[in-house]
Amino acid sequence: MDNSFIYFDNNATTPIDDRVLDSMLPYFKENFANANSTHQAGIAANSAVKDARNNVAELINADPTEIIFTSGATESINIALKGLSLQHTNYKKHIITVKTEHKAVVDTCKYLESLGFEIDYLEVNNDGLINLEQLKQIIKKDYTLLVSVMWVNNETGVIQPIQKISTITHQANALFMTDATQAVGKLTTDVLENEIDIMCFSPHKFYGPKGVGALYINKKSKAKILSLQHGGGHEAGLRSGTLNVPAIVGFGEASKCAIKDMTYNEKHISEIRNIIENRLLKINGSFLNGSKSQRLYNTLNICLPNFDANIFIGKYKNIAVSNGSACTSSLIQSSHVLSAMGLDDTQSLGSLRISIGKANKFSDIEKLVQAIEFECKNGKSLL
Repeated sequence: MDNSFIYFDNNATTPIDDRVLDSMLPYFKENFANANSTHQAGIAANSAVKDARNNVAELINADPTEIIFTSGATESINIALKGLSLQHTNYKKHIITVKTEHKAVVDTCKYLESLGFEIDYLEVNNDGLINLEQLKQIIKKDYTLLVSVMWVNNETGVIQPIQKISTITHQANALFMTDATQAVGKLTTDVLENEIDIMCFSPHKFYGPKGVGALYINKKSKAKILSLQHGGGHEAGLRSGTLNVPAIVGFGEASKCAIKDMTYNEKHISEIRNIIENRLLKINGSFLNGSKSQRLYNTLNICLPNFDANIFIGKYKNIAVSNGSACTSSLIQSSHVLSAMGLDDTQSLGSLRISIGKANKFSDIEKLVQAIEFECKNGKSLL
């Protein structure tokens, strides 16, 4: 990427931290052994995986034995939802989730519906937050198997009241799961304090490598997950296959860096986000999508007048922003998240997600804001 390119799509993925890359490189060539081999090189690779597991566990205040390495958060979600459900086919066939969840959760739940599971999708208010009273009304004591609520929404940055949700869930003798992909590494995500049974996340959202993720399963909970992949019994029998040692090592290093850098990152990133937000909200007719107060400090989702997000993204090739989730933003359709929050198609298609990372500079702001201001002034209305 040349120096004229500015990247404001950090909720899709982040650039790898130099410290993380340096930690990974030896495991591609010099220390390349299979972590399950019993010779000296294999034992060394296994030790590196063990260290990484400890670092990941420390980041979320878990026990290392509760961390299962996967290929990413989407696989973690699939293992958890399918494996848990298929373990309980004779009873507790009720699952509750939210309309604004990531497609990895929504689509997996739709698949489980086809197998006969009863799925309730909670509504959200205009600010993107769920209604806790609705959850209390829908949850069925001793029949609901699982409540799955995303910690931080990937499109709006809205932060759900996770601890309150887990309390309601456990009062009904159900399990609580959260997709914490946008939260881990950016916020304090203490699994014990928040009474989380199952959590899914991935390091490429906090300056780690792609192609690796984690599934946390609280060993003290009643979460019993059926293995969906067989062939060696790796990762506590839940995810057979040769471990991706370089990526796992990078995951561990990214976790260490997140612990060190979290306070500074929040201060730097929130300052940039707030400047951009204040500038864009001065555009007549613009408004914020999602709660202003219950929101991740790096995310700005804004609806703009006389604006087409898809045209903007295609026109300004030296600016990386998003019109929604990276998993679906290539499709010219309304965001299911914004639609659930009450936006119509015109408003949804006229909304931009701007997600800031630690590599962004204050000098990036003017280029982005001027381009958006120009398009709002000179663009064609979608109406």
